[in-house]
Amino acid sequence: MGAVNIGPGALAAYYALLIFPLTVMVWFRIPIISRTITAVARMTLQLLFVGLYLQVVFKLNNPWVNSLWLILMIGVADFSIARGCGLRLTRFAIPLFGALVAGTAIPLLLFVGPLLQRPDLMDAQYVIPIGGMILGNCLRADIIGIRNFYDAVQKSDKAFVHALSQGARLQEAVRPYLRDACQAALLPTVATMATIGLVALPGMMTGVILGGTDPMTAIRYQIAIMIAIFSGTAITVILAILLTVRKGFTPYGVLDLQAFKSAP
Repeated sequence: MGAVNIGPGALAAYYALLIFPLTVMVWFRIPIISRTITAVARMTLQLLFVGLYLQVVFKLNNPWVNSLWLILMIGVADFSIARGCGLRLTRFAIPLFGALVAGTAIPLLLFVGPLLQRPDLMDAQYVIPIGGMILGNCLRADIIGIRNFYDAVQKSDKAFVHALSQGARLQEAVRPYLRDACQAALLPTVATMATIGLVALPGMMTGVILGGTDPMTAIRYQIAIMIAIFSGTAITVILAILLTVRKGFTPYGVLDLQAFKSAP
């Protein structure tokens, strides 16, 4: 037995629930009403488009089409990370893309292959939703980690230059900032793993249960996806910072402010 279908009319009526948060915004004069309405509209249109597209993708279940869709998702994430971190896309697009590919592909292929033992590693039913969950968490972790890294280097510019002047190589000088950035990026996932199942039922588990699967199978899926997410975020954050270091610093080891959009 699958999940109960939600009719278009019922879903449209459910939008009335937004009256409560919008009323709060009006009452307390919170200046994000237009942004909220725009976000809801974009969410609706984007998900409807993706839903229509995925119906075709799932029906075709072509490995090349599935791979192309994943590459497109990674490309959008690449752009979002660069914009969220204030980095120049022309300079950082390739290293960020490479980090995202590694952080998504490694846990994804191990999930679909050895764990689920699917004969087709690019099976749309598993690759697209699982890849999307891993990639979404990699995107958030990358933004936190990269912003933390470059902000910390900028704020402690004198200490960083002093380390270089004392003979430290660039990789040695950035190591403390890399450590702190990785910690900041991974802590949200660590906190989620520590409270999962107690504070709330996570999305993967809830979705599998709503699909008609027994709870223990859903729990095993959730454990596996959390391991995949944590491993993927660790891979992509470390690689993203290491690969962008060459683009973000001058040949003399000094932070290159021209790498950031806010630079003059």
